[in-house]
Amino acid sequence: MTDAGLMRYKPDRPAPPQHALALKISHMTKRFGSFTALDDVSISVAPGSFHALLGENGAGKSTLVKCLVGFYRPDAGQVEVDDREVEIRSPQDSHALGIGMVYQHFTLVPSMSAAENLVMSRAEVPAVVRWREERERLAAFMKTVPFKVPLDKPVSALAAGEKQKLEILKQLYLDRRFMILDEPTSVLTPAEADEVLGMLKDLTRARKVTILMITHKFREVMAFADTASVLRRGKLTGEGRIGEVDASRLAEMMVGSREIPHSHATKAALPAGEAQLVVKDLVVEDDAGRVAVDRVSFSVRKGEILGIAGVSGNGQRELVQALVGQRLPTGGAIRVAGEPYHATRAEIAARHVFSLPEEPLRNACVPGMSVADNMALRTFDRAPLASGIWLRAGEIGSQAERLIGQFKVATRGPFARIETLSGGNVQRAVLARELSQKASVLIVQNPVFGLDFAAVAEIHDRIVAARNDGAAVLLVSEDLDELLELSDRVAVIFDGRLVYEVDISKAEIPVIGRWMAGHAEAA
Repeated sequence: MTDAGLMRYKPDRPAPPQHALALKISHMTKRFGSFTALDDVSISVAPGSFHALLGENGAGKSTLVKCLVGFYRPDAGQVEVDDREVEIRSPQDSHALGIGMVYQHFTLVPSMSAAENLVMSRAEVPAVVRWREERERLAAFMKTVPFKVPLDKPVSALAAGEKQKLEILKQLYLDRRFMILDEPTSVLTPAEADEVLGMLKDLTRARKVTILMITHKFREVMAFADTASVLRRGKLTGEGRIGEVDASRLAEMMVGSREIPHSHATKAALPAGEAQLVVKDLVVEDDAGRVAVDRVSFSVRKGEILGIAGVSGNGQRELVQALVGQRLPTGGAIRVAGEPYHATRAEIAARHVFSLPEEPLRNACVPGMSVADNMALRTFDRAPLASGIWLRAGEIGSQAERLIGQFKVATRGPFARIETLSGGNVQRAVLARELSQKASVLIVQNPVFGLDFAAVAEIHDRIVAARNDGAAVLLVSEDLDELLELSDRVAVIFDGRLVYEVDISKAEIPVIGRWMAGHAEAA
């Protein structure tokens, strides 16, 4: 960092670190009531290293990093920074030590320029900002980093990759020399992800920063990390240098002695079916009244999975909401089995159109109601669950017990509130409800985000089984690997439009990635 960069700090404060930091966690324990989220965890991260932190959902990764950035205080254990024991009681303490975090979702102000976001992120900003001086300092700072981001553009006009670079630049600008990255590539195309991680790797090699990255993508771990540590149920189960341990060994550390589940469903070779779901020139607005889905047209045949790829925020949410009846289209038409379809409750029942939207606890359930009641939401007013205007509690409970067993839903019982279930079991419960009848159309969005290996494998099996049984499946996912594994065709959505489509046998990740980034001319 230049001398100009140091001028923004008060003279009575210690000088911020100018080198990659070493960090050592010793015997860290964190409890929430009777639940032990971290159990005697010790991890060392060498200065200038790129260290991956792996673990299934609920393994303790988030708890650990929240202790490092001052959101939680551990019940036991020590943290050392550059061989000096420190106490991190607040985010301000972690910042003063040079520890920063880049979150999974952007924390930038969209209406402000990149330069304004950087300047206003400082702990002390003068009442009157001298922008000429600030821009000179920013220009000097930008010469010290490998990222090129247009500083005068509003953040809302930046591409996702540029926003992620700006988030990282912000941490460097604030002199954070130990950087925690939480799923940093979840909003990036494959090419953008490789570019950003490659630049970070160069910074670690130059010993300008140390990286601790939370991720679930083994490909990125094997390509960019130097070392990896694995947590399971709050305990450290293994670690090692990349090259000495492979992805299979890391996966074994994550799941323990049990066999690593894999999807066993095979896509049956089916004759080309007729179009079951047809969308023509669909227009859907977002919450602010802007066009989010712009004249989108596609069809899905019986016995086919059409995957929709795209970086988050390109209209996927609004598209799915329109198809499942949670948002009214402003133009275009939807047809199911050749008939107009408006996603009314009566049409859903008659046409057998079912769905698994993202975040099902919020979008497909009533959290305070029981598992049994949630499983009955599609059919509660029909026999045998109802007799006239009266609900039959015994039949609702019996149906739930049958579906709980069939779909392996782990719950204290059919009358436990569904909000008490784990994420994977909420997914299973919703799938049980949606697939308890034969589906003609199944609409699925990000079905396994944040779930463990077992839940992922089982839910993938259910989706493929529905396809093999003749359903037309629309799979909208931000996980390109998932789409390539399950889909028969893949289409790309960018800026609210479908811009590319390819049969899975001819799909190429670099080409799909360029279309996801809007680089049509390069594809």
